[in-house]
Amino acid sequence: MTTNGREQSAQRRPTQLYTGSERPYDPEDLVKASGREPTPQSLEWARRLIAEEGPGAIERYLP
Repeated sequence: MTTNGREQSAQRRPTQLYTGSERPYDPEDLVKASGREPTPQSLEWARRLIAEEGPGAIERYLP
């Protein structure tokens, strides 16, 4: 038995896995990933965090 509970493994699986910082994202994406509502204040928070930490800022909010 496989980890998905079936006798056979899933037929289609992604060939590559991506993390959040491997692709472009904007402040609204960061706000939503953090569970916040996109308000002017939260968007400003996201802009500051991206400026301080760079593209990896979203990593702590993604599985």
